[in-house]
Formats: sequence, C-alpha cells, structure tokens
Amino acid sequence: MSELTTPDQSRTANAPADERMLHDLRFGLSRAQKEIPPTYFYDAKGSALFDRITRLPEYYLTRAERALLERHSASIADAVRSRSLVELGAGSADKSRILIRALRARKACDSYVPVDVDPVTLAATEAALRLEFPGLEVAPVIADMRFAYVLPPATPRPILCAFLGSTIGNFEPAEAQQLLLRLREQIGADGWILLGVDLVKDAKTLERAYNDAEGVTAEFNINVLSVLNRELGAEFEPAMFQHRAFYDPRLRRIEMHLVSRAHQRVAIPAIGEVELGDGETIRTEISCKYDRASTEEMLSAAGLTLQRWIEAADGSFALALAAAAAAATARS
Repeated sequence: MSELTTPDQSRTANAPADERMLHDLRFGLSRAQKEIPPTYFYDAKGSALFDRITRLPEYYLTRAERALLERHSASIADAVRSRSLVELGAGSADKSRILIRALRARKACDSYVPVDVDPVTLAATEAALRLEFPGLEVAPVIADMRFAYVLPPATPRPILCAFLGSTIGNFEPAEAQQLLLRLREQIGADGWILLGVDLVKDAKTLERAYNDAEGVTAEFNINVLSVLNRELGAEFEPAMFQHRAFYDPRLRRIEMHLVSRAHQRVAIPAIGEVELGDGETIRTEISCKYDRASTEEMLSAAGLTLQRWIEAADGSFALALAAAAAAATARS
C-alpha cells in the first residue's frame, strides 16, 4: 500500500468527482504532512498556467522531450505501427501531434484517445485535432488517471499508450507500479507504452525548473486553493500561502508545497475546520527523477520490458519505449 492510498480509496474510483475530491481532501488534510493531490491543479486556469510553465526558460523538461520526439518519432512509429494512440494527461496534445503525424505517415493511427481530468481542455483538443487531421477518430475520455478507466469500445489495436511529460514522477513508487500494471493490461499483448522520464541531475537545475523567476509556477501552485474554494465551498485565503519547491536527494524527487504564512483555521463544508500552524506546509506535488536503471526496474515490476531507451545528449530527459514482457520476448 502506497503512502497516499487508503483502504477505502478503491471505492472512490467510480464516485462522482465532488465525492472523490472530498475523500481526497478529508484524508490528505488529516495527515501529519498535509497533502492535496496534484489532480486538482487542472481547472481551466490551472491548465493555462501549466501551458505557460512549459514555455518558461527554466522549465527544460518540455523542450527536451519535444526535441526527442521530433528526432525519433519516425523510428518509434516504425517500431509500433499502432492503430490507436492513447495519451494520459493529454492536455492540448501539443507533443502527441508529433507522434500522430509520424504514425499517420505510415498509414497507422486511425484513432486518438486523449485522457484528461479537464473537460474544457479536452473539448478544445478534440475540435483542433479533428480539423488538423481529417479522418482521425478522436475519442476523449474524461478521467482521473489515478483510477482505472475504460477505453471507448472497439478502440483499434495495436495501441500505443503515451505517458509523457514525466507525469509518472508525480506518483509514489507503489502507485506508479499500479498505474503501469493497469496500462499493461489495457494495451494487451501487442501494445506499447511510451514513457517520458525526467532524469536525475544537479539540484540547482531541478529547483530552478520549479521556482521560475516570473512566478508562474507559484501562481499555478496557489491556484489549487481557488479550485477547492469553488468546488467545495472551502474558505482558503490564497494570499495566506506561499509557494515552495525543493529537491530531496535521498528520495530523488522535487516536492512542491504551499506554506502557511501564519497560524490559521480554514473551514471546508462537509469536512470541517483545518488548522495550520505558522510555517506548516501542504504538499501539492512530488516529481520523482529517474535514471535508466530505475526506469527499467519500475517497468519490470509492472510486467513490462524496456525496448528502447532514447536519452537527450545532455542527459536531461529520456523516452522509454516498453512492451509487455511476454510479447517483448516473442518480438526479440
């Protein structure tokens, strides 16, 4: 059982979104280290702020991953020849367009299934892709990737599941393994997973990426409180919190926190009053960093075999192409 999992959490998978949010907040804010899941960053404003973050000079991750996709999408498409591209945390589908173009140039990719929690962003993505790629079936799935979800009926196979942006790093190790196990089951014996992973590097570079000079990441972090106020009627005062992000070398991960500027009590209907001490923090995100060995170990624990490791020349980022272990043995 991972640190963020409770015995009854499985029952929240099919609950309405507001019930899941209440469950998450009731559990997370009752812990010694208070937590809010990063899922709730992504309302319309949060999605727009994250899009700005990906374009900041300090945030190397998106540029590095995009460069790898542009350089290697043709060889990836040659390897997988998938009829469907499923993307977790699709957002605006900016990077997945590179894969769609490469696959369709090879008469593949009849279907694109973007999976995301934000219905507004998904609707815009669907409309844009239908115009950009005539004949492409776009079948959005509004879902929280922490839980199992169902693909549209008759999604063409084989499937390539793209999990980009190093989003896998937002999960504790046991949670990441469970997610990858679900993906392995979803893609089947003939499917593939393309994983984007941010690599271990010096703390200064990592911390700059989450503490940009413009303060966009800080605004993105604090915006989650406005989401909770709107959705749950909570009474957080965003001005009473400040952003903090730091690298933990022992756990090899960035942690993002909201720091209480004073002793305060926050009312949340249906939960009660939450007390925060002066300087006490609410953790809002972790971002684990990897190397090839730890990525391969993570994949193997989920019954997947690394087929290709594509690393940036500067060692900043990598793409890992994996297949189900039994299928990988047959292909080799």
